[in-house]
Amino acid sequence: MSTEPETTEDAEPGTPTGGAETEGTEEGTAGSGEVPEAEGAEGEATAASGEVSEAEAELRAQRAVRERIEQRKAEKKAPIEAGAKLSGKAADLLAAVRAVESGEQPVATVFQDPEPAPRRSAPEPVRRPQPVAAEAVAASTAPAPAAVQAVRQVLGEGGAPEVLAPQAAAALGEGADEQLRSDPWQLLRVAGVRPEQADGFARALLGAECGPDDGRRGRAVTVWLLEQAALAGHTALEMPALLAALAQRGVPDPDSAVQDAIAEGDALVFQDALEETGAAPAPAGEEGTEEDEERPVRVLVGLERYALAEESLADGLARLVNSVPKQDGSAEDWERVAATAQGSTGELLRAVAAHGLVLHTGGEASLTEPAALLNAAHTLGLRAWAATHGPIGRTRFAALLGRSEAASGAPSTDAHSPGAHSPVTTVAGLLSGAEGPGRDADGALDLDLLVVLDAPQLDVETAALLTESLPDGARLVLAGDPGVLWSVGPGRVFADLLAARICPQVASRQPDPGPLGELVSGIGVGELNQVEAPGKEVVIVPVRDAGEAVHRTVQLVVDSVPRAIGVPAEETQVITPGHGGAVGTRALNAALKERLNPGPGRFGGFDPGDRVVYSPVPGRALPGRVVKADAEGLHLSCEGEAVVVPKERVEQSVRHGWALTAHQAVGSRWPAVVVVLPGDAAQALSRPWVYTAFGRADRHLSVVHGVEQALARAVAEVPAKPRTTRLPVLLAPQIGS
Repeated sequence: MSTEPETTEDAEPGTPTGGAETEGTEEGTAGSGEVPEAEGAEGEATAASGEVSEAEAELRAQRAVRERIEQRKAEKKAPIEAGAKLSGKAADLLAAVRAVESGEQPVATVFQDPEPAPRRSAPEPVRRPQPVAAEAVAASTAPAPAAVQAVRQVLGEGGAPEVLAPQAAAALGEGADEQLRSDPWQLLRVAGVRPEQADGFARALLGAECGPDDGRRGRAVTVWLLEQAALAGHTALEMPALLAALAQRGVPDPDSAVQDAIAEGDALVFQDALEETGAAPAPAGEEGTEEDEERPVRVLVGLERYALAEESLADGLARLVNSVPKQDGSAEDWERVAATAQGSTGELLRAVAAHGLVLHTGGEASLTEPAALLNAAHTLGLRAWAATHGPIGRTRFAALLGRSEAASGAPSTDAHSPGAHSPVTTVAGLLSGAEGPGRDADGALDLDLLVVLDAPQLDVETAALLTESLPDGARLVLAGDPGVLWSVGPGRVFADLLAARICPQVASRQPDPGPLGELVSGIGVGELNQVEAPGKEVVIVPVRDAGEAVHRTVQLVVDSVPRAIGVPAEETQVITPGHGGAVGTRALNAALKERLNPGPGRFGGFDPGDRVVYSPVPGRALPGRVVKADAEGLHLSCEGEAVVVPKERVEQSVRHGWALTAHQAVGSRWPAVVVVLPGDAAQALSRPWVYTAFGRADRHLSVVHGVEQALARAVAEVPAKPRTTRLPVLLAPQIGS
């Protein structure tokens, strides 16, 4: 099992990964004592002058919820049985953990089966952002200048780039300089730094004291591997995989390194019982049998951040599944509305009427069903809202919602009246309070029904925030296409829930129409079919090398697609597997800028009119355009919203956006899409990648094809890479039969 990030395309501005072509590591070299200039950690950009930015509000909301999660975990004082019997290394590890942590901090989450979720009070209010000075926001998040200077001095002594000082001071907190002196491997907590680079820094500071068997190195590398695993989508790692990875990184005693990390509180360890295939269920009333004690288990190690989020998510989902939805509208009213709907739309309405959690699957055409659900809920008097992954999806679904309402002949609700806000938000805007219904007096979202579109893009932390924010009696619908790429963050929430089958699942029976729908549907089942495209809906453009691929891509965007299809260049999106290389996003964006908006790039390489993608926090990509640049920063227009990116954040969080990766494009669609597959992209291709990239096209798809048979092989033989998660195990004992 790999602990490295699973693709080379995912690195967005401010997102560290270990891939060879990623933004964070491509330009650095691993020399003794030399650390490349790593990209910054999650940044906060001011969305408008004098106001708290959406990114800052989102991060504050996340911190508040994590604090409540930790407080709730600390309040669980009752001892919990360890569960199944362990042997060998697992038993030794359990004994060590109990011996070390038997004092003030009992191990409430280690080696246990989760208890049923108690009903909780609503979370603390997360109010809408209030206007504050931009300087106050910066002051509250940036480390003190004196602290940065102290860290800069230590970095200089160790031969590390002093430009890392702000990130190191922010990552390590108070006394960062002393922490680095006493434990140089703490430099690994800075995004983008790798073990061999931290080793060089440690040798320069410690001299003869430095060695590969140093316990400090083992602990730091353990945490670094778990962080890399999270970037690859895992919420935890199986013990054998972690031990093997530590051995590959030159840790002489992996077992001791893991035990030390657990003892220091840097990581948590779990025991999850495994279901034996073909085993007969234990007779009712018989507990503690010898067979039960010998049930096989897997031992997992994970970071506390993701462990708490996954447990909180399981609690929240169990609360939804086990509770009775608030009775807004009688059963007869729901049935009357469902009876007028056709096909799977009626099934969705009936499922939502009776259950607190419902899953809905389907492609682009299936979105008419959640739209019909929202309109029906509004006619029944429910405060119903939808949340999408990004602003382009929000705009498209809001338009679909309006057409659905007009077609149904339903009277316009307050949410749809002229000048009123549309009941469609982005997930990030909903959680931060920048969009949506706001919070009630108890801090819960002020709604009765929430439909989350693009549900495969939910990572465990975002999903936990959503479920924690729902009021008692609310209904949650998670809707999405299970064939697309999973979330950039750790977890596979939607896929885990589909596999767990703990709630109603409604599969749409509406196929995506036309040649594009036929092509993408075939890819979803592992078949790359030739389709009839009389209207040039699908065009294949073979190329021999990287130079020809760039040339033909620019030709398609600038000339061929506008002339033959009627889609202008500003409505055509290029998608390619990675950022680096001769045909990555950087090379393609440079070539497209030269033709579409040439200019000197006076502000960080950007000019007014440039097409860009802005990443306020890792994992989020907001397409937009440059409006202007001034002393405040780079002014962008992102789907009609004005965004100001401070000049110190531009390099980390903004890049040109004529060409994107598939992960950046997920959740959005364009009239025309050009997918570029150079010869060196074969290893990056998988069925979900091709399905996602090809599925972004609304009217026309051009494929610049240089991978020969690798494309068909990827569609037929390369599924999504597995992710290690604990959500199914955590849910199982909490869901009533």
